[in-house]
Amino acid sequence: MRFVPLAVAGLTALALTACTAGKEAAPSLGAQPKPSGSASQALPAATLELWHGFSTDAEVKAFEDAIAGFNKKFPQITVKATKGVQDDQITQAIRGGKAPDVAASFTTDNVAQWCKSGAFQDLTPVIQQDGIDLSVLPAVARSYTEFDGKRCTMPLLADAYGLYYNKALMKGEEPPKTLTELTELTKKLTVRDADGDIKVAGFIPSFQYYENSAGHMGPMVGAKWYNDDGTSAIGADPAWKQLLTWQKELVDWYGYDKLEKFRKSLGDEWGAKHPFFEGKVAMILDGEWRNAMIANDPKAKDLDYGTAPLPVADDKPDLYGSGFTAGTVIGVPKGAKNPQHAWELVKHLTTDTDSLVTLSNALRNVPTTQAAMQSPNLDKDANFQTFLDIFAHPKTSTLPASVNSVFNQEAFQTFMAKWEKGDVSDLDAGLKGVDKLINDKLKLSGG
Repeated sequence: MRFVPLAVAGLTALALTACTAGKEAAPSLGAQPKPSGSASQALPAATLELWHGFSTDAEVKAFEDAIAGFNKKFPQITVKATKGVQDDQITQAIRGGKAPDVAASFTTDNVAQWCKSGAFQDLTPVIQQDGIDLSVLPAVARSYTEFDGKRCTMPLLADAYGLYYNKALMKGEEPPKTLTELTELTKKLTVRDADGDIKVAGFIPSFQYYENSAGHMGPMVGAKWYNDDGTSAIGADPAWKQLLTWQKELVDWYGYDKLEKFRKSLGDEWGAKHPFFEGKVAMILDGEWRNAMIANDPKAKDLDYGTAPLPVADDKPDLYGSGFTAGTVIGVPKGAKNPQHAWELVKHLTTDTDSLVTLSNALRNVPTTQAAMQSPNLDKDANFQTFLDIFAHPKTSTLPASVNSVFNQEAFQTFMAKWEKGDVSDLDAGLKGVDKLINDKLKLSGG
C-alpha cells in the first residue's frame, strides 16, 4: 500500500515553521472572483503540477485514469503528474517557493501542521463558493482533513482496519466480537511444539507487530487521545489502561520471550512470506488493501479467508462494527501558480463518483463519498464490503489532528514496547509519563 514511516513523516513536522511561498506573492484560493459561466469554459489554458506518492505501475496508471476523466471536463488544462513524492519534499518545495499546484499525501499526520502554518491553502471559500455539501463524506473523513476550523485538504481514498481470519485454522469458529472472545479463541488456536515454542499463533497481541499500533487498536476500546485543549488524555482515559491490561495478559500467556522469538521469525509484512499467507497466524489486524495483496500473490490467491470488524471491549458492545480509519489527503499548497485550476482538479478527484470508483477499483482502497461506496460500478465482494461498512460506521474513529502527531505516536509506541516487555511496574504512572512528554512538546510548539 502507501505508508510513510513515522520517522520520515516527522521530517515534515520539523520543517513546517516559517513556510514561505517565495519572493513574489502567488494567487490564492478565494482571492480572485469566480470566472463567469461554467468553470470548464471560463478557466484559461494552463498546465498543473500534481505531486503524489503513488509509485508502482498499477498505482500510477490508476491515477492517470482518474486524471483522464478530469481532462474530458477541462481539455484546456494539462496535468503533469510526478510520482513517488513524500511529505518532506512537498514542504521543502513550498518553503523554497517552488510548490506544485496540487499535492497528495499518504498520511494524515501532517494535516494539522499544514493547516496551521498555511502551507496548504484553506479550501473553505471555494467549497462554499461551489456549493459542495461535505455531508457526502463521513464525519470521520471530514475530521482528519482539517484542523482548528481550517480545511486545507480533502480526503481522496481511505483506509479502514478490521480483522482477517484464516477459515481453515479457525475450524468453524466464528470471528470474535469481544476482547474476551479474542483471548479465548487465540488460546484455542495457538499451536506450540514440545519446547513450548509457538508454531501457529491464534493472534499476535504485540504492539511491535505490523499494524498493531496504538492508533489502530485504540478504537477497540473507544480510547481517547486528546482533551479539548489539545493536551494528552492518555493517562486519564481508563480505556487505554483497559486495552494495555488486556494486551499484557495475553502477552504473558504466550511468554514475552517466546512471542518475540516467533514474531522475529516471521516474514516481511509486504512480502510473499507474510505469516497470514503462510498459515502461521490465524487472525490479524489489517487494512482493506490486504485483500488485493492476497488476490495478487500467486501463493496466497487461493487462501480461504474471511474479514470482520475488530473485536471490542466487552463493556462497549456498541463499538462493534466500527474501527480505525485514515487515508490519502490532497490539497492546494501555498504558492501554487494556478490555484483555481488546482481546486477544480482536487474537487474532481475527491467528489466525482466515477473518479473515486476508478481509483478504488484499481488500488482497492475505500472510496470516501457515499455515492462512490454505493456505486454499482464499485468492485466489491464480502471481504471488501466489511471495510466499506467499517468506514461508514458512525463510531469509526481516527487519530485526531495534532501539530505533534508523529512525536506523540512515537512517544506512546515507545512506552508500549516497554510495557509489554515487563519493564513498567506502574501502568498508571507510566501513562501519566506519556502525558507529560506529549504536553511538554505541545508547550514548546506554542500550544
